[in-house]
Amino acid sequence: MSLRAKISPFVTRYLTSDRRLARNREREEKRRSAKGEPHTVHYFHQADDPYSVLTASCLTQLTERFDIRIEPHLVPPPTDAAAPERERLAVYSRRDAVCLAEEFGLSFNDHGRQPGDGLIERSQRLHVAAIERGLFCELAAGIDHAVWQENTGELNSIETRIGKEASLAETGEALQAGEALRERLGHYLGATFYYGGEWYWGLDRLHYLEARLHELGVFRDSEAFAPMFPPPPLKLASAPPASAQTPALEFYASLRSPYTYLAIERTIALAEHYGLRLEVRYVLPMVMRGLPIPPNKRTYIMLDCKREATRLGIDYGSVADPVGRPAERGLAVLDHAIREGREKSFLREFAPDVWARGIDMDSDRNLRRVVERSGLEWEGAQRALTLNQWRQTAVANRDEMFGEQIWGVPAFRFGEFATWGQDRMWLLERAILSQLRGPSDGTRAGNS
Repeated sequence: MSLRAKISPFVTRYLTSDRRLARNREREEKRRSAKGEPHTVHYFHQADDPYSVLTASCLTQLTERFDIRIEPHLVPPPTDAAAPERERLAVYSRRDAVCLAEEFGLSFNDHGRQPGDGLIERSQRLHVAAIERGLFCELAAGIDHAVWQENTGELNSIETRIGKEASLAETGEALQAGEALRERLGHYLGATFYYGGEWYWGLDRLHYLEARLHELGVFRDSEAFAPMFPPPPLKLASAPPASAQTPALEFYASLRSPYTYLAIERTIALAEHYGLRLEVRYVLPMVMRGLPIPPNKRTYIMLDCKREATRLGIDYGSVADPVGRPAERGLAVLDHAIREGREKSFLREFAPDVWARGIDMDSDRNLRRVVERSGLEWEGAQRALTLNQWRQTAVANRDEMFGEQIWGVPAFRFGEFATWGQDRMWLLERAILSQLRGPSDGTRAGNS
């Protein structure tokens, strides 16, 4: 085992520890208080991003709920390294934004295309002018809505209210400044909030920011605290009678994805509760497919997974990154486990060892323990490690996943429905119920 492999679990456990988080928050609050600064939340807005459209629509409500100052910044799209498969991302983001808007009572309409470059440029100029005049929180949602509705008349009205659009030069400078600040503070996406050393992406993570602000005593409402957009839980509702043919729930997974790890138990629970046949479709990690992950993205994912794991009651933190040989060995054995009908057991043993216990799967001794705890024979796993058939399967699974306009993991397909992300499993459950109960049921499936 390399020195890096030995040290890595201790480093990640420290970086994701509750003690470090509490200490950092205490230090940030002392610094803010000593300088007499208000509670300032930085918000980074990307004009052509559906998630930014949704997030901007709640800024005024956020300032009404909390005694905070929002400092907005305009940013360009992330780099190709931070957001690969850009065209697929645009299509998926629009579809996903429609589902989020329906769930949370917001407004977003997908016309099947991105707004034209001219509209985006004009919206950026209006956003910069609104920031300069202190009107961003008040006007951003209206600007975005008009752009995505291609309503130039409404944009003209907003421009009249602001007074004047920013120039192209001013807008370019604002975009460069926003991008530089975002990179310096350690992120890469739009629709993001930064407060006191921590990042919160879009509606999905806004509840974490709200909870932190509530703990600081800046919640204005006298009523009991509740976040604006709490994560929808799985309901495991009453299942319809079993059908003659067991439907398949396809689970696209990577052994190097911590988000896949967070989804494993819930995916198995959905399949077992609703009587579905779980089909595990493994793929190679992105970095092993020639898509390296920038450092700020790696850091954010690590910290984000920790807080999601804590919310879900899952242990996470001592990480033995299985990139390279450990992942390849794991996929070879997973292929064998699937053939033996033990894939669920193998995932349940392999993933916690890697993401919570810091166990290096490049070791035969460690991998053997996982294999035997999974109910498999080590001799069969050893034979699987000498074969390369899993590579072709991983490529075929990736191509299937791309065919659904999905490129990241964990991803899910059930009948005609497909979605991506461990925080969209509530949509998956609705699709399952909708398809099992038939078209007469009113359950929304979304993202099909």
